[in-house]
Amino acid sequence: MLSVDNITAGYGAITVLREVSLQVKANEAVAVIGPNGAGKSTLVRAICGLNPVRGGEIRKDGRPIHGEPPHRRAARGIAVVLENRRLFGELTVRTNLDLAAGEGDRRAGSNRRFTLDSILALFPFMEARLDAHVELLSGGEQQMVAIGRALLLQPDLLILDEPSTGLAPKIVKSLTGVIARIREEGVSVLLVEQNAQLASEATDRAYVMKLGRVVDAIAPDRWRGIMADDGLKRAYLGA
Repeated sequence: MLSVDNITAGYGAITVLREVSLQVKANEAVAVIGPNGAGKSTLVRAICGLNPVRGGEIRKDGRPIHGEPPHRRAARGIAVVLENRRLFGELTVRTNLDLAAGEGDRRAGSNRRFTLDSILALFPFMEARLDAHVELLSGGEQQMVAIGRALLLQPDLLILDEPSTGLAPKIVKSLTGVIARIREEGVSVLLVEQNAQLASEATDRAYVMKLGRVVDAIAPDRWRGIMADDGLKRAYLGA
């Protein structure tokens, strides 16, 4: 599925990521955790092509993609929801979704995992808000629109960058079920997150980042144990 091997990346003269490696397998949900400043969002931007990679390589389904522009990586099945969501606020929910659906249909043809109806089933509130302008929605509603839009691109890998940021606890809790239902459709998930509860409940295993490096790869059994222990949780998340 996705293989990141010893990549280095940054901004201008500043190096943020240093020899970072991770893997996401088919039908798997993997978390990347760590404190602010660990380089998690830079990693997301490097994977989806918004930040150039200075060293190492990124492969999707065995094919090197680190030299490809973002739209080519998207065409290979990678969809990302960035922390700022990048929705068209002045357009309606329906239009935001339709724009993605058109692009997704061109890529997937008849092999679509998601349709507008399935997105409305995943996020029931949307049906009554389809003709509302996105900028008038709450933060939680906007996050769900952003996830729905990403899914309509028909990915087999969904990357979520800090999806819980600024959301009410009730909305954050619902994200666990959303991720589970996305996985039922055969989509792998890479969840970059500081919320320990969400990360542990929604994923199978995790990588820990600090100061631009992966400092630990946590297998499933140990992942559950760490998140059940407040002391270990603070140690791993810097909280």
